[in-house]
Amino acid sequence: MPKKLNRLLITGASGALGSHCRKHLKGIAHIIRVTDKLKLRASETNQSEEIMSCDLSNYEAVLEVTKGCDGILHFGGQATEADWNTVRDSNIEGLYNLYETARINGCKRIFFASSIHAIGFHPLTKTIDDEAAIRPDTLYGASKAFGEALARMYFEKFGIETACVRIASCQPTPQNYRMLATWFSYNDLVELVKSVFQVPILGCPIIYGVSNNDRKWANNDAVKFLGWSPSDNANDYREKIAQEMEEPASTSDDFNFIGGPFVSFDIMKNTE
Repeated sequence: MPKKLNRLLITGASGALGSHCRKHLKGIAHIIRVTDKLKLRASETNQSEEIMSCDLSNYEAVLEVTKGCDGILHFGGQATEADWNTVRDSNIEGLYNLYETARINGCKRIFFASSIHAIGFHPLTKTIDDEAAIRPDTLYGASKAFGEALARMYFEKFGIETACVRIASCQPTPQNYRMLATWFSYNDLVELVKSVFQVPILGCPIIYGVSNNDRKWANNDAVKFLGWSPSDNANDYREKIAQEMEEPASTSDDFNFIGGPFVSFDIMKNTE
């Protein structure tokens, strides 16, 4: 049996992915510490859970929340496109705070929720792998590309291993035609998280967070050593989607780019 983590930190634990993993990763660590800048309720089923409030842009708060953690599942930060101030504080300052405090506190393994929007301008008509060039489609996507670079630096300089997971459309079920290619099921996400924290040697790989869909554009051969094999297929929902909506034109961004409509977003103005 793989060795359990002592304490796994889940950031962004109030979000959809964080809250789902919070419920389904109980056996992965002796203690699961959950954090968010939003208030979290105590778990009704997990007595070995710790709750701490934390804004990732607050270095001292992040320093405290990463203490004693030997693994970090990082979903925290801005989860979609926003103005620069929001993206900067959450995904640039916040991620630096996470890695620097992980280094100080001796945490050596991180699951970083990157995004396909770091490579959003690649076409959906060809297969790409871990060597694909960075082609962000938004400020949000650029912040995730920064995160991947930061993770690599902390691996090379300090040996902190990171799975940079370019998450696609992680939803309970695919919601539209685009997701027939980009869907990443909750089940496949949880199994990937388990593999990342249980494999003896991780390194700093790029992983595409996408299920075993018929429409394939991502090649994960470089991470076969994880023993992770996604099992769900968006095509199982194709008939249901067809009943609910018309298929977009083949010339739409949904079919031309991995980032879908994000490639056409304008720069948002700062709200402060």
